[in-house]
Amino acid sequence: MNNLYTPSLDRAPEQIVQAWLTGLNSALRSGDLDAVRILFRHDAHWRDIVALRWTLGTISEKDAIAPALLDAARESGARDFRIDEERAAPTFAERAGDAVVEAILRFETAVGHGEGVVRIKRADAVDSVPRAWTLLTALQSIGGHDEETVRLSREEPPFERDWHGPNWLDRREEERRFADRDPVVLIVGGGHSGLSAAAALKAQGIDALVVDRMARIGDNWRNRYHSLKLHNKTPSNHLAYLPFPSTWPNYIAKDKIANWLELYVEALDINFWTRTQFEGATYDEAAAHWSARLRLDDGSQRVMRPRHIIMATSVSGTPNIPKIPTLENFSGAVVHSSAFRNGAEYKDRNVFVFGTGTSAHDITQDLHGHGAYVTMVQRSPTEVINIEPSAQLYDGIFYGKGPSIIDRDLLSASIPLEVMKQSHRLLTVKAREYDAPLHKRLQEAGFRLDFDEFGWPLKFRTRGGGYYFNVGGSDLIANKEVGLLQYYDIEGFEASGVRMRDGGLVPGELVVLATGYKGLDHVVRTLFGEDVSKRVGSIWGFDESQELRSMWMRTGQPGLWFTGGAFSQCRIYSKYLALQIKAAELGLLPA
Repeated sequence: MNNLYTPSLDRAPEQIVQAWLTGLNSALRSGDLDAVRILFRHDAHWRDIVALRWTLGTISEKDAIAPALLDAARESGARDFRIDEERAAPTFAERAGDAVVEAILRFETAVGHGEGVVRIKRADAVDSVPRAWTLLTALQSIGGHDEETVRLSREEPPFERDWHGPNWLDRREEERRFADRDPVVLIVGGGHSGLSAAAALKAQGIDALVVDRMARIGDNWRNRYHSLKLHNKTPSNHLAYLPFPSTWPNYIAKDKIANWLELYVEALDINFWTRTQFEGATYDEAAAHWSARLRLDDGSQRVMRPRHIIMATSVSGTPNIPKIPTLENFSGAVVHSSAFRNGAEYKDRNVFVFGTGTSAHDITQDLHGHGAYVTMVQRSPTEVINIEPSAQLYDGIFYGKGPSIIDRDLLSASIPLEVMKQSHRLLTVKAREYDAPLHKRLQEAGFRLDFDEFGWPLKFRTRGGGYYFNVGGSDLIANKEVGLLQYYDIEGFEASGVRMRDGGLVPGELVVLATGYKGLDHVVRTLFGEDVSKRVGSIWGFDESQELRSMWMRTGQPGLWFTGGAFSQCRIYSKYLALQIKAAELGLLPA
């Protein structure tokens, strides 16, 4: 027997991983199903990101993994799995409470290069054949179309031979105009998700245009309420190709983000039209392109015919304004949180804030700081987490100190859903211990808490909300510096406030509806029609393949794609979205 398989407690991570890779390459070459099966634990997970199966999907348990991996490797030509010597070295680590060996891999397919991650539990590393717990396979680049090759293909000569001809700026302005062409990809939405997609497409050499109705790049952040900052730390929020400066603060203010997005567009030569309203599109099956209707700043309409449309209007882009019985009786102002700017004008005035999520707490804090008398109205239980240290525990798995951001992103993407749940369950127990004093005080003040065993990240991936990172808002409630009402205790609205079921009247002059946003399903029905909506199906939340529905992957509607979520999600998955569109343009995607 090959001495790489000799059981030993003293083997280095490289030896353990190499032993497993030797077995994998041999099994794939021979097509031996049993030999593949023996390489995985019974509770193993294989996640593939468009490398072997041209979609995102996770398969669990070795009896399901083995035949699927063997078939996919045969179809894709996956071969020569090896430790990537140019990435972070194999190491011992702890994941989801287990000691593991973790290694970044490289491999080849019929269309290009792949990257991946394998994890082997230390308990399984002493067996004669190490067994993998998790395996990620992801497409890194398409042969002949890697980012460096694309960059060199558009390299300009070192000097202009015609000194009076168009220079770089002239060519950029002409490119931005799209006067004589349509983009291959139209990206609707100019926030961080749209710009991440545009940057990834640019790196693949794909002509794309971002459109947004805002007046200035970054206004989707700039125009939000005055005190807004990101509530997770800078290391997880970098943008691809242009990370934030190392001198930046841990929590970035909204205007700093807005200005950076503007700089990002300019630095990365992203084509962007402001003051442009996307009014919908219809798909021509025969021609395989869209007819997309754009309303321009001057009121004119432009019809473009891109082959692909990426909806980057965020996973919760349309304000949700619920039907609240008797609200029409209220004589004061009513605004959705998306339209709230700051509370300066409400000094010494009574205000209701409907909702107890992040926006509701932040707006309450802003109003209170300006001297308003605020009453929060709670409609449903909410998870509350102190911003430090509790909320940062989850991002801290990969986005503390460590290897390069590229390696950390790959390691993060390699965690399948079930392992993520195990990890988050442990972290949530620790977070609850940290936050127990705050929770006790909140409950004593009448606040209803939601306790989810997996914590806030899974809430975000399933509901898009339902939690609050405490940056002082919860302390205002616990200290009873702001009022708190339960919605079920309200009888109804009157002109000057709300009448309670016990007969009391709580006065108010403003209602802020911090009631969240409608999902992308609503956006699709509105802009593309019911038929397209049915083809696409549900968006966001997890599907049967343990992936976020319709996100960064082909949908039932050809040429329609979706992106959104946190900075880190958009940074990681925009690359794979762009690779799929590149493959479609090259004729590589199967039907």
